[in-house]
Amino acid sequence: MKLLTPSEREGYLLRYEAGPALLRAAWNSVPREARQWRPAPGKWTAHEVLVHCADSEAYGHTRIRLMLADPKPVIIGYDENAWAKVFDYHGHDPELALRTIDAVRVNTLACLRRLSDSAFGKLGTHTQSGAYTDADWFRIYAEHLEVHARQIERNLAAWRAAVPQPRS
Repeated sequence: MKLLTPSEREGYLLRYEAGPALLRAAWNSVPREARQWRPAPGKWTAHEVLVHCADSEAYGHTRIRLMLADPKPVIIGYDENAWAKVFDYHGHDPELALRTIDAVRVNTLACLRRLSDSAFGKLGTHTQSGAYTDADWFRIYAEHLEVHARQIERNLAAWRAAVPQPRS
């Protein structure tokens, strides 16, 4: 199991801290008429991506706490596509999703930055992928919003290519 150094952990935390602004910028670049446009069957709309991020971040908030506080943490996986359908992501207010992401990240950052180095280096089990460490959490969540901001940007580019744009 590879442990993160304090400087590696801080690098991930800086990316984690910057993620909400990247996601918000990507979302704000999408015209209203493109937000629920599906780039292909089975692919998520920008709106669904955004709401997925809010759900994932809220669950990530719990995952790192389980990792660091439980003696034998078990991280439960979930079916992202089922959540999008069951929880009607298109019916969810996008601004509420963005505010959720902001609040969860600020809260988690404060929590993680209060901990001493000895709090880290934990090993748990993920129900879908097996061994899971707090270093895995840092890597995954540092890039999570970066990945989805790029996905929203790709959706916008695909929409622009597929839908005739008015001439200016």
